[in-house]
Amino acid sequence: MANAPVLVAGAAGGVQGSTGNLVARGLLEKGIPVRAFVRTDDDRAAALRTQGAEVYVGDLREIADVGPALRGVERAFFTYPVRDGLLEASAVFAGAAAREGVRQVVEVSQLAPEPHAGTPRLRQHWVSEQVFDHAGVGAVHLRATVFYENIRALITTGPNGYQLVMPLGGQDAVLPLVGGRDVARVAVGVLAAPEVRPAGFHRLVAEFASVSDVMTAFEVATGRPLRYVDVPSQAWKQSMLDNGLNAHAAAHLTSLWEVFRAAGAANWVDPAYERDDAIARIGGQRAQTLEEFLRSNANHFGSVGTP
Repeated sequence: MANAPVLVAGAAGGVQGSTGNLVARGLLEKGIPVRAFVRTDDDRAAALRTQGAEVYVGDLREIADVGPALRGVERAFFTYPVRDGLLEASAVFAGAAAREGVRQVVEVSQLAPEPHAGTPRLRQHWVSEQVFDHAGVGAVHLRATVFYENIRALITTGPNGYQLVMPLGGQDAVLPLVGGRDVARVAVGVLAAPEVRPAGFHRLVAEFASVSDVMTAFEVATGRPLRYVDVPSQAWKQSMLDNGLNAHAAAHLTSLWEVFRAAGAANWVDPAYERDDAIARIGGQRAQTLEEFLRSNANHFGSVGTP
């Protein structure tokens, strides 16, 4: 279908990588029509309309909302926030996409999804990938790892300045990291390609950084020291719940940090975390580094070099 819009789920953006919003904006910048699927018709939806997107308001878990939004669409982007409902939304989206003849769905998964993965969310992502694959919609899975945006959110101010409070054990624990911008850029590259790309997956890892590396990158980027505070897993989880994080996300992240903590103690990196070259090859630019991300977000922590 000539000039068929690309449906972008999560187009309003969330509190973490905001990949849906970045994908919508990236497609619009290329002159590709966008049908933005949002949960709420708010200021963010209004901004999308101003940028030229067609806006659909609905619930990704509701077939009566998703089906009409996918009508007349050849390609689509799917992402779902880290909260309850991923499997329901995946089934609805995949079923509707197959019914409407969508040729390709690019969906945000997570690194190393397996039936016996160490977190409930990773296990759900494995099921979600199977659902999209069996729907026959040319699914491309973007297996993204921990977002730089997650690290930014976890850096807080304390009595002794900036601190990173996480249950990772020693400073040699290693985190595979990537920026939401690069994940979105790969999605745009797939969705904007002249020909539909083969189904499959990409491991999106920009860099492997130890806790010590994160501390160094923060100081270089902002001119301020960052102190690491190791805490017990359950104490960290309760703190996140007390600060408003939903139970699904708190359980997932607590389990994920435990996986990285155990790997750090054993000086071991999961071979499933091996990166591929999709960020540069499909996204068109080399991956952003953590230091570059922190530098570009320095105002989030206050002006560089000020107390």
